[in-house]
Amino acid sequence: MISRVRNRGFSMIEVLVTLVLISIGVLGMVAMQAKGITYTQDSVVRNQAALLADELMEILRSDRQTILDVKGVPTSTSDYYKKKGTAFPDAPASCNPLPASAEDRLGCWAAKAAQTLPDASALLTSDFYVCRTDGSAVCPDKGAAIEIQLAWRVKENECMDANAKAGDDLTICHYHLRAEL
Repeated sequence: MISRVRNRGFSMIEVLVTLVLISIGVLGMVAMQAKGITYTQDSVVRNQAALLADELMEILRSDRQTILDVKGVPTSTSDYYKKKGTAFPDAPASCNPLPASAEDRLGCWAAKAAQTLPDASALLTSDFYVCRTDGSAVCPDKGAAIEIQLAWRVKENECMDANAKAGDDLTICHYHLRAEL
């Protein structure tokens, strides 16, 4: 009688293929984890920027008589406005409670923004602005809305800004808030 030998277990090829497939899966999970951390960090900073912009808008709303004319339209000039490329007023010695003057309030807010957003203190003059707008251009000094822009610095290509154009500095992220008072 012929006896048949049965093979038991796995061949070396099967083991190697399994190891390759598991390695690819693990590498994919590691890459997803790294992207997840990047997205989470971006989300946290964008949330902080949104809260800061909303806080400034509420400061403006609480002091309507200094920013709106008798018709309820933002005036051409206000101590709350800050053009791109100009410095914010210095913060007073104490910001608690919030000072009475618009200039001091804006200085307190700028100091808070500099502390909250990454490397924002270096961008306060060049990339932050608060102005009157109609949405057609950056600070056209017309319109019924107020626009606030904040900025912060990140690593190269980590700014998830869909509005970034060719030639923009990809290490600077911006957050815009435009609203009517």
